[in-house]
Amino acid sequence: MTNLATDLKTKKWYLVDASQTTLGRLTTEVVKILLGKHKTNYLPYSDNGDCIIIINAQNLNVTGKKLTQKVYYNHSGYPGGLRSERLVDLKNRFPEKILERAIKGMLPKNVLGRALFKKVKIYKDQIHPHESQNPELIELNN
Repeated sequence: MTNLATDLKTKKWYLVDASQTTLGRLTTEVVKILLGKHKTNYLPYSDNGDCIIIINAQNLNVTGKKLTQKVYYNHSGYPGGLRSERLVDLKNRFPEKILERAIKGMLPKNVLGRALFKKVKIYKDQIHPHESQNPELIELNN
């Protein structure tokens, strides 16, 4: 693999506004761009994708009763160490964690997937420190 610092200089940057978009539809479009499937030189084993900035993660929508019924589980590895948290509680505390888990779940579970995830920057409101990269705004149809 190439050096991540030199590789990021040649990548294109995209800005996605997550307000009033559905979680699954946003995630699939983001992963498509991360993997490089929108390019003609796509290879499943190489990093040809671009970088993504996601803003307004706190205004993300989910369909159905997922806000109250979806539960995220985490286990410490010790007996009795199972922790659970509903989606509505996680959205109040860390709205960007919902998108992080959804994107990580769609990426490959190997070295390439971990390298691709480093190219996603998620912010809960509109303020982000990546103006110097001149990101291109992507409109997602809902």
